[in-house]
Amino acid sequence: MKETVQKELDILFFNYPELAVCRNDIVAAFGHMLECSRQKGLIMTCGNGGSAADAGHIVGELMKGFKQKRPLTPAEYETLQNAFPHHAGYLAAHLQRAIPALSLSDHTALTSAFINDVAPDMVFAQQVFGYGKAGDVLIALSTSGNSRNVVNACRVANAFRLKTIGMTGESGGEMRDLCSVTIRVPARETYRIQEYHLPVYHALCSMLEAASYS
Repeated sequence: MKETVQKELDILFFNYPELAVCRNDIVAAFGHMLECSRQKGLIMTCGNGGSAADAGHIVGELMKGFKQKRPLTPAEYETLQNAFPHHAGYLAAHLQRAIPALSLSDHTALTSAFINDVAPDMVFAQQVFGYGKAGDVLIALSTSGNSRNVVNACRVANAFRLKTIGMTGESGGEMRDLCSVTIRVPARETYRIQEYHLPVYHALCSMLEAASYS
């Protein structure tokens, strides 16, 4: 593991020593995300309620600079320069290199139509089937580990050879044995589980950024 990546992991456990019980799963989850990113794959997220907000938060940290600015490469700047020589400076100065990511919880028109017309518990599974390909990653958040729409999304992802990263509470619920790796934070109350999820996914995002852009 690169020194810059290890530093981000160390920061997590320094600030939240109780999360050390999740170390191996966090490292495994990072491995799946890094492999996906290196293959130019897509990282998808999903969850309900507060976990839906977390799903969008993760995408926000991946699709733009998190702890680093992520300037364009010279080749990317040249592409803009060739296409729009009078605007390339501004465009390049206000673009940041992205780690492709998508929150399945944020598509109101699609999700409400699918819930109304087809099946509420398949709303995330449909998007995994539509967007995903082998080697992509689904980060599935459920404090209980038993949310039907999240569990079904994991099933479809597994069937089509995506990697699944579950983020749950201590028990893990059904996702404990369903996901490629399940990060079970040491809490049982919903709000406490969500409080632990945030530093975990912040660490994962900063580790991936460090591995990709340091």
